[in-house]
Amino acid sequence: MEFEHVLPADIEKNSMRIIGEELAERGITVPEENIAVVKRAIHTTADFDYAENLRFTEDAVAKAVKAFAGGGITIITDTNMALAGISKPSLAKFGDSAECYMADPEIMKISKENGTTRAVASMERGMEKYPNAVFAVGNAPTALIRIAEMIEDGARPTLVIGVPVGFVNVVESKEYALEVCEKYGVPGIFAMGRKGGSNVAATICNALLYTAAGTVDPDKRW
Repeated sequence: MEFEHVLPADIEKNSMRIIGEELAERGITVPEENIAVVKRAIHTTADFDYAENLRFTEDAVAKAVKAFAGGGITIITDTNMALAGISKPSLAKFGDSAECYMADPEIMKISKENGTTRAVASMERGMEKYPNAVFAVGNAPTALIRIAEMIEDGARPTLVIGVPVGFVNVVESKEYALEVCEKYGVPGIFAMGRKGGSNVAATICNALLYTAAGTVDPDKRW
């Protein structure tokens, strides 16, 4: 079996072309303002369900892109895997940053003392340190629930990305967080249902960062 030698940028461009063609074949139309996020989620997972299960609050993408481009935004993730997947060059372009506190010994201590998950303690620390953060949850529904509770108590983050994966409280946490974000006018992007994951959280962040940087076309990135 022989394989064609293809450069990274060409692989990505061909993949996005194929995704676009298959969306058309399936009769799925994605609003233009959301297409970069949807395509990148499909590109990461090879799962076309994301074309229909991703939900966006009004102008969520435009607001997030503007915030990233303005600089000084910190992304708080609930896994080091998501943290590792977020494009550091794109963050650096605007003076943005990303953090994860899940392995912090102090967070472990606090969560044990309070009888909560480390994810809850991490989100509380993130909100305290960076009230205007982007919160990207790809694993822990408890993190998403806590973010929604803090929004109800007056917090106003720049964006909530709610894509935890699994079977326990996952569907409910997304429905609750989406409802809260819509109620209080907080931008949000959610993968409804059971699907999601740290890779999806990271890829949504990257889609927004690439859009802000004008590097959705990989030729401008490599």
